[in-house]
Order: sequence, then C-alpha cells, then structure tokens
Amino acid sequence: MSKSRRGLFAAGLTAAVVGSIGVVSTLNAGAEQIPERTVPAVAPADPGPAEGGEPPVEAPPTKLPWGQRPQEIQTGRDGASSGALKAAGLDAAAPDASGEEAEEEYAPKGRSTRSGVLKKETTTVVPPEPPSPTPTAAAARPTVHFLYNVGSQAAVSDGAYANLTISRPVLARSDYHTLAELAVQSADGAQIVEVGWNVDRVVNGDDDPHLFVYHWVDRKPTCYNGCGFVQYSDNIRPGDTLPQDITKRFGIQYFNGAWWIAYDTEWVGYFPEWLWPTVKFSKTGLVQVFGEVAAATATPCTQMGNGRDGNDTTAARVGSLTYLNGPAAEMHIRSTSDLYTVTKLSARTFRYGGPGSC
Repeated sequence: MSKSRRGLFAAGLTAAVVGSIGVVSTLNAGAEQIPERTVPAVAPADPGPAEGGEPPVEAPPTKLPWGQRPQEIQTGRDGASSGALKAAGLDAAAPDASGEEAEEEYAPKGRSTRSGVLKKETTTVVPPEPPSPTPTAAAARPTVHFLYNVGSQAAVSDGAYANLTISRPVLARSDYHTLAELAVQSADGAQIVEVGWNVDRVVNGDDDPHLFVYHWVDRKPTCYNGCGFVQYSDNIRPGDTLPQDITKRFGIQYFNGAWWIAYDTEWVGYFPEWLWPTVKFSKTGLVQVFGEVAAATATPCTQMGNGRDGNDTTAARVGSLTYLNGPAAEMHIRSTSDLYTVTKLSARTFRYGGPGSC
C-alpha cells in the first residue's frame, strides 16, 4: 500500500520547494572521469528474516560506493515535473501531488547478458495508447521489441557505480519505455540487480524520467520498484521524478547480506540476498550499463538517451564506470540496432542514443 510522505515531513524532515533551494550535489555533465577507488571488503552476510516475520531494515555502509558520506538530497514539491526540478537545481520529487510513494508495477523489462540480449517477448501489458485502436483477441498478448546500446565487462566485484545522463527522451505513444541503467549480474546473467531512470507511462503515468529499481531471479523478471525491495531513505524512493538534462551518480553495492542502491548523495534501499533462494548472489560476475527501448515494433520512433546519436558530442553519456573491489574498468560497447549508436570515449565512458526511426 502507498505511504504518504507528509507524516514524515511533519515529524521534522524538510523538503525544498521547487525554486527555493539550489542543489549542492549535481555532477558536472561535462565531466568524463573520476578516479577509480577500492572499497574495503564487506561484512559477512546476514542469515535473513526469521520465518514468518518481516525483514528488519538494515543499516547501509557508512559511505556511498564512490566514497562520499551520505547527505540528504534536495527534494522538490510533490508532483514537480522533471523540468521544474532541473530549473530549481533539485534532485528528486514525489511522483504526484499527494506525496504518496509509487506502487510496484509489472511491465516489460529487457535484459542483456554475456551470451546475448532479450530481443523480444509477448506480454499482457498494453501501453496507454496501443498500436491498434481496437485490439483483437490475437493482439491480447502484444510483442515487445527491445533495443539496446550496451557497455559490458566480465568483472568479479562487490558492485559498481557510474554517472548517467538523465534525459527526457520522446516515448512514442504505442511504445513501452526508454531508459538508462546500471546492472550488476551473476556471471551467467541469471541473477540481476538494476538501478536507473525510465520514461514509462505504464509504470509512472507520465512522460518524465523517474528513478527505478528492478531485479531478476533465475532469469525470471519481477517488478519495478518493489517485489522485495526494502526502503531505507525518507527522501528518495523508487518511482520518484528526477530532474532532466543533468548527470547523476547511480550505484549498487553488496553489503551485509543485501544489494544496496545509491542515488546521488543517498542510500535509497536494498534488495536482501534471500530474494535469491537457489544461489548465493553476493558478487558480480558481469556488470553492464546501457540504454534500452521497449517498443511495439522493431523500428520504433521512441528516442534513446537524449535523442541524439552517440557520435554527437552532445549525446547522453554513461561515464566513469567503477567497480568496488574489482578490476579496472574496460568496457566492451555494442549496439543491437542501427537506430541507436554508441561511441566509446574511454575504457569507462561512452556516448549513446538516437532519435529512432522517425
């Protein structure tokens, strides 16, 4: 059930009104590299919740994956748009004017692994404006086509972080989503934790970029922004609206029996390791960062990144990928479609995206 933030604010937590407070933690969108660093070994895993009980809310690492001590992000008024957040220099806002957190949502999600990508699948989810105005019975399970720009590396580590350009790409009315994400995976790609931003009217109800988290168990998809995710922060939650046309840092770190999610200057929450009952998933074997479009056709009009081709110097970036207790970053980059392109800038950074077929 949704929970309102208003009680938390009344208890003494403060949120900035759009236009009243400038941001202190925004990254320079033109900055390409930040030094790599090594994080000390993590503590032993927790055995999990008692049978029949709710899992306790654990404490995160004392420092964020990039070595900074957590600080509260600057939030806008409930329901603020991504453009208003950018104009005010703020970091996030509750997704609607009620102040309630987003519900978990089931909607199509692609994945990329060492052996390939999920190219298409059928779904019972229909976008707000389906391709056919009067779907037939045969169209009750439409096909979703997934297209990607990917940077990947086989890397054993405790997690990773990267700088992602947050954009507001155009999502065609019959398509599902356009997004950018960081994904940590088991070596075989069967177990995955993801964090990023998405434009997805099925999940979010509007055309703004929103923070999302997701995970896969034994190659099976779960849901956006829930399905076992444990909330930690009082300021930033999965489903929150993010500022557009700006760069923020996203991270995932295994610590004390959980995969912790970081955004900008805060820990958001975590996926406890007992969500993976058939295997111990406490190290990465593969790390990927990518743009993804989920569309009704193989030649969508939906934009990826900020809508500019990867060879454009103003295109969206994935920057400064860094592993925690892992190797030096040396990404392999690729595109699965001629509609969207990638340009490698360094071992840790690439530009990506495009306008689609229109």
